Amino acid sequence: MVYQASATRYAEMKYNRTGKSGLKLPAISLGLWHNFGGLDTHENGRAMLLRSFDLGITHFDLANNYGPPPGSAEEMFGKVLKNDLGAYRDELIISTKAGYHMWEGPYGDWGSKKYLISSLDQSLKRMGLEYVDIFYSHRPDPNTPFEETMGALDQIVRQGKALYVGLSNYTAEQTQQAASILKQLGTPLLIHQPSYSMLNRWIENGLQDVLDEFGVGSIAFTPLAQGLLTNKYVSGVPNDSRAGGKSVFLNAKDITEEKLAKINQLNELAGSRGQSLAQMAIAWVLRGERVTSALIGASRVSQIEDNVAALKNLEFSAEELAKIEEILK
Repeated sequence: MVYQASATRYAEMKYNRTGKSGLKLPAISLGLWHNFGGLDTHENGRAMLLRSFDLGITHFDLANNYGPPPGSAEEMFGKVLKNDLGAYRDELIISTKAGYHMWEGPYGDWGSKKYLISSLDQSLKRMGLEYVDIFYSHRPDPNTPFEETMGALDQIVRQGKALYVGLSNYTAEQTQQAASILKQLGTPLLIHQPSYSMLNRWIENGLQDVLDEFGVGSIAFTPLAQGLLTNKYVSGVPNDSRAGGKSVFLNAKDITEEKLAKINQLNELAGSRGQSLAQMAIAWVLRGERVTSALIGASRVSQIEDNVAALKNLEFSAEELAKIEEILK
């Protein structure tokens, strides 16, 4: 059947201005890190993408190495764009990144101009696009001067291959240095994509202040801490979970009794707010408007629907915030 977007797709979603730019992002964005690759079911991925757009999620976040295998998430997204979402291209924010290993030899990794520009050319071909809305340096390169990496981002914008540029996984000090170079070049830094959740608060120790200083937005990945901040782990570690062996990024040994006790207390607090733990975790990341968008992942449509429902209650009382701090300390 020919896809036709919901006429009410903008009725419930909240859109936030990205730093001091003119670009607004949905409060919840969808990442294609997992479950959209060549080893996954195309129809399930397509269903998640289309349902997301029907719910007002206009921003889809990719990277050159997403899959597996690497590149296959962009290929899958390109097929959905061609067959279903192409008519809505101007309503979409599509982002991709480069910075991790993609091909053999000295030019297929890190942050050289050679790698970044070659990689984006490949990404555009895989997705069938003339440009992406946001292109990120996925991680800082310790062996390439920031002037070269940022110069490549500036060149990419001037060539019309991206409208905006971003950084991911840069420290506060590295972000300050990179943002200063980009400002001098005339291509301001739009956004930073860090990991951030109630269980991972490193960005509060300086990075958020740097972003405020330069008028840069932020989009938090893993706001649910790889699924820890969901009801999946309330009763322990399921065998079919990421911590049960499905992910190299989360292991059962990392989930201590102390951490499970905190998760259970947070779950109780979420229930008193009329939310699931996942919904409260997303709302918490978005509190105070210092984070532009929460970047969720999903393996099925119902998870996206549940996450978007977090927007129904984004407010926290002083007592609730104090309780969360007490649980987490």
